[in-house]
Amino acid sequence: MIPTSTYRIQFRNGMTFDRAAALVPYIKRLGISHLYASPIFTATAGSTHGYDVTDANEIDPAIGGREGFDRMVNALKAAGLGLILDIVPNHMAASLENPWWRDVIENGQQSRYARYFDIDWTRRLTLPFLGDTFEAVLENGEISIKPDPQTGKPAFAYYESYYPLTPTSWQGREETVLKMTDKAQLAALHDQQPYRLMSWRDAPRELSYRRFFEITGLAGVRVEDKAVFDDSHRLILELVRSGAVDGLRVDHVDGLADPKGYLELLRQEAGPDCYITVEKILGEGEQIPSDWPVSGTTGYEFIAALSDVLVDGDKLGDLRKAYEEVVGKPVNMKAELRDAKLLMADRNFEGEFTTLLKLALAIGQTESVPLEEQAVRAALRELLVAFPVYRTYGTVNGLPAEGHALLQKVVNKVKASENAPQPAALDFITRIFKGEVAEAAVNSAATFRTRFQQLTGPLMAKSVEDTLFFRQNMELALNEVGAEPLPRTFSVERFHREMTARLTHQPDALSGTSTHDTKRGEDARARLYTLTEAPERWADCVARWRQMNQTKVVFLNDGTAPKGVDTWMLYQALAGVWPATLAPGDEAGLKALEERFLQFVEKALREAKLRTDWVDSNDAYENVVLDYARHLLSPANQDFLQDFARSLQPFINAGLVNSLTQTMIKLTAPGVPDIYQGSEGLNFSLVDPDNRREPDFAALTHWLDEEASASWLSEEAWLSGELKQHVIARALRLRQQKPALFRRGDYLPLSATGNRAENVIAFARARESDALIVIAPRLVLGVLEGRLAAPHAELWADTEIALPATLANRRYHDILSGKEVVVTDRIDVQTLNGYASAILITV
Repeated sequence: MIPTSTYRIQFRNGMTFDRAAALVPYIKRLGISHLYASPIFTATAGSTHGYDVTDANEIDPAIGGREGFDRMVNALKAAGLGLILDIVPNHMAASLENPWWRDVIENGQQSRYARYFDIDWTRRLTLPFLGDTFEAVLENGEISIKPDPQTGKPAFAYYESYYPLTPTSWQGREETVLKMTDKAQLAALHDQQPYRLMSWRDAPRELSYRRFFEITGLAGVRVEDKAVFDDSHRLILELVRSGAVDGLRVDHVDGLADPKGYLELLRQEAGPDCYITVEKILGEGEQIPSDWPVSGTTGYEFIAALSDVLVDGDKLGDLRKAYEEVVGKPVNMKAELRDAKLLMADRNFEGEFTTLLKLALAIGQTESVPLEEQAVRAALRELLVAFPVYRTYGTVNGLPAEGHALLQKVVNKVKASENAPQPAALDFITRIFKGEVAEAAVNSAATFRTRFQQLTGPLMAKSVEDTLFFRQNMELALNEVGAEPLPRTFSVERFHREMTARLTHQPDALSGTSTHDTKRGEDARARLYTLTEAPERWADCVARWRQMNQTKVVFLNDGTAPKGVDTWMLYQALAGVWPATLAPGDEAGLKALEERFLQFVEKALREAKLRTDWVDSNDAYENVVLDYARHLLSPANQDFLQDFARSLQPFINAGLVNSLTQTMIKLTAPGVPDIYQGSEGLNFSLVDPDNRREPDFAALTHWLDEEASASWLSEEAWLSGELKQHVIARALRLRQQKPALFRRGDYLPLSATGNRAENVIAFARARESDALIVIAPRLVLGVLEGRLAAPHAELWADTEIALPATLANRRYHDILSGKEVVVTDRIDVQTLNGYASAILITV
């Protein structure tokens, strides 16, 4: 069954199955068809997200266990709601709490689970969880032999961790081993283990297992092996087959060795009726492979498409100019992207790169004229850095046709670049990728292709989302998961093309606007889009605020802190997160905001990897910038706070209008609208963990109880989010009444003419006798005057929407205003309401 809408719940951090079950009446009244749950399987103790699974066949007792899960399912079924589970096939926790991983540590290649994880068994398993090298911690007396508190067996004790000794190294001499204190003996005993304890700092270079991105605590799982698939999906499939679970969301599908093969097996085992979506980021012009047996993606590309509606493309150049004046030089985004990718390839993923290089060199030995290592290194590096999408989808049998075409396109680009490597070396890498090698090297070439494909995704993600998007801050709303990092044009026409393609390629995909991974909440993004409408005004504000807070700028050995470019980011981030109703004199409100904002600032500085980093933090620089940020929110800094709040008000108002437009589009465009917990109200969150905070469900429930009241159209309802919630509730109920219209109805772009033609977006959905017309405002910062609740009908004088014959001369019901609307061959926007907002359904 295809959902009509989904509601994402983040379990853990206080959210349990019983608490979720208690929310079922609210979720049902909101109009949701399916609860969409974050990972529920047993994860590491204290996990805040659940993606660090330790037991894929147990429902986590920390959130209620199987009994609590069953109670929630019963509540959902009683209400007629379905359930979608977020599953994590790519990785598990590399933790002693994980019994499979622990068994591998203890027994090495003799473990039943030795092949479950993606481990290079040509060397000892590396365990990069020490604060220093093994030799150093041994010398410092930080490691010793003690009985494991859980098993009583001898183990290397390192603070609270107990690494089991392999049985052959201690059985028959247990007492002797337990009494070992001599450092030479301990070192010799360590050498007998199938693993090697090492410093976490050495992981990027020396890791012997595939990890999730650059997180050493998450080990890659070989679900391409049928036995591993069966063992890791036993409970998942049981829940699907029993009817408890109706759909699956596959986390990081691009991390798998063979995504298509995995999805085909999952579909076969889960059955044809299971709703399956995949977390995948689509590049510019990229579509999900048509032969994948899934309903589509989780919707990051939908967020990117919305920016075409809400960004003022004509003025974006002025914002870029103002930003570059603060930077002090023009910004070459292609060069910046290349620098970020090179950093990832050379440092953060050095080990993965070296593995690929060694494979290539070994294959090269079968060539009649072996190439120099440096030439092969340069060719491999350039090919990785030039890859424009997350990956290709070659298998052990080779590359599909589209993979061949993409590879050749990238190779041609690399050959024509100023950094072109030796053509012979690049051709050699290309032949390996295609499998055009000597018979003796065919298997090695297949391994190379798999490893290459599993690296391009993390390399892209960490380069763009977790580096470049924290370095280049011209417009933070565009620094979002799934967005293109390079400059592009923005237009409503482009949005219409994207939605037409979406209806063709993945009409049942999720359409998200906020997730647990987005860089900021949807309403923060909607507000920040408005900066593109008034770049000069924004630049003047930043210049004035910098001057007001100049006394907090400090000169350090490595330069000024914060620099102008840092402050540009800080003021923009603060503008996005600032609560719509926060008063400058509200000390408690400022303190609560400060706590969240400082956590974001530290993360932003470290992710940029310029003057500080997660690996080597620059405390002096960080402390100065954090003090500056703290000063911005100090109750004593009233001159700034009053100016900031007053100057921000037009952006707040226009942002709330953007929010409504964004919401209306999500609810009616092709795709299945996903509501991230609490985002039916206003979501001004920052990057995780801020975006995973639990919303105020009591307030949300109370608002919905008051839906019949006229107060939801008031100024207060705009500012609180109550208006947004009620629009969502009305549209979702309509989707339940007309599922075929929303799922299969044609997408028809509509054109506006007249005075405010550029300030309106309109489209229709039509199927058989049903028709829906959506009209919403855009780019209203310069035309919106006064209070949000004030009448604005005069703005839309002489603005009309032309209708094709299939939509014309009919009666419609506006689900927002409740009015009946009779149209001819056009709609006079002024007659709708003060905000040109309407969702019209035929009656």
